[in-house]
Amino acid sequence: QVQPVESGGGLVQPGGSLRLSCVVSGGVFSIAVMAWYRQAPGNQRELVAAVNSRGITNYADSVKGRFTISRDNAKNTVYLQMNSLKPEDTAVYYCKIPYGPRDYWGQGTQVTVSS
Repeated sequence: QVQPVESGGGLVQPGGSLRLSCVVSGGVFSIAVMAWYRQAPGNQRELVAAVNSRGITNYADSVKGRFTISRDNAKNTVYLQMNSLKPEDTAVYYCKIPYGPRDYWGQGTQVTVSS
């Protein structure tokens, strides 16, 4: 059973940084795309960043220049380095792994940006 597990969320002041991690277990092999999404209260879930197996990345306009997605294929892990955090970045952050015929989601990790 493919299982992404996120960690690294928390409470941070505006302008601060956090690093999220998502470890994918379940005997996966050659994950093509690894992605981070987020969902704030009352909002739809939205794509934050994605990275493919060649390291090509894609970012939402709202996080470009502040967030960096990276992956460690040997560890089946994807990271999201978040700098210059803003209150509007507050959300539950989810890892999504498309694998085989379906997408697999983690349970999410809460990120709260507040003074």
